[in-house]
Amino acid sequence: MISAANVNEGTKLTRLIDAVVPIRQEDGHRRRRPAKLHADKGYDSASNRAALEERGITPRIARRGIDSRQKLGRYRWVVERTISWIHQFRRLRIRDERRGKLHRAFLLLAAALINHRMLAT
Repeated sequence: MISAANVNEGTKLTRLIDAVVPIRQEDGHRRRRPAKLHADKGYDSASNRAALEERGITPRIARRGIDSRQKLGRYRWVVERTISWIHQFRRLRIRDERRGKLHRAFLLLAAALINHRMLAT
């Protein structure tokens, strides 16, 4: 999901979860949503937790003032690594396009190239 840089990500969480494409399971049926969601303190709100639980997703959201950053780091590195791979493409690191559709097209192209590289090795 693409949004402006100055938009709070926590407000977009429910729309993003609802946009998740069904995942094929080994036994053939499709799961509509992930079983749990790991997020940092920026997503910590009662409304986000309630929305996740309403959809049958276990929230693993760091709580402000309670949880340390170290705990979340075990899972966060996957996201940070992926962002690093995407930033290898200068056009995506420094966004020049004004239209979201064009930027999304370059993101999809970068994802395809990253997947191709991973499968080739």
